[in-house]
Amino acid sequence: MACPATAQTNITGFGPVQISVGGNNGLGNVDTAVQVLFVITMLSLAPSILLLMTCFTRIVIVLSFIRTALQLQGSPANQIIIGLSLFMTYFVMAPVWENINRDALAPYQAKQITSTEAIEKASGHIRGFMLKQARPKDVELFVSMAKLQPTKPEELPLRVVIPGFIISELRTAFQMGFLLFVPFILIDLVVATVLMSMGMMMMPPTTFSLPLKLLLFVLVDGWELVVRSLVRSFGM
Repeated sequence: MACPATAQTNITGFGPVQISVGGNNGLGNVDTAVQVLFVITMLSLAPSILLLMTCFTRIVIVLSFIRTALQLQGSPANQIIIGLSLFMTYFVMAPVWENINRDALAPYQAKQITSTEAIEKASGHIRGFMLKQARPKDVELFVSMAKLQPTKPEELPLRVVIPGFIISELRTAFQMGFLLFVPFILIDLVVATVLMSMGMMMMPPTTFSLPLKLLLFVLVDGWELVVRSLVRSFGM
């Protein structure tokens, strides 16, 4: 009965194997685990952060209104509109990202501040951007519904600032969309009036209005005007 055990020992050629957990008192590197948990959490929240806490909402809505005003069904494609919105968001939010990297991310990676302090500093920069763009009336709406006492804007919790910022972005985007629709509606009215006066009531107005809209949009360099207006609407 001892032979099999001896043979197994000779075949493996290894002594007893012991597995131990390093770290103080066998607890492991807790800080690394916290970092991994933080990264996973940020990755899961990244779509919401990108859509709701940045300028992406206003940009993508305005670009979608352009396609609707021109009466173009699938051009530009959704991928192009979203892609352009993402790159414009990166351009507009670049100063905020730089501040977050300087004050929160870089010191945290250098172990100069804790993860809690890094989150607070990063949240402060995001809060400052949202408060700058949001209307005070919209923020005050959620402050009153949350039954919070009057305080400084920079001390408001994100649960109040974020919905107020979203409502303000939707309002601004719809205002800009209305201004985009006006010239194209006038073209539709003129074309419809001309066709009726010529007795061509069976002819769809879009047959003539669509080329005129595209011509007008190209002549006035519409994409440059829209992009410039969007960027300037954020105070840049």
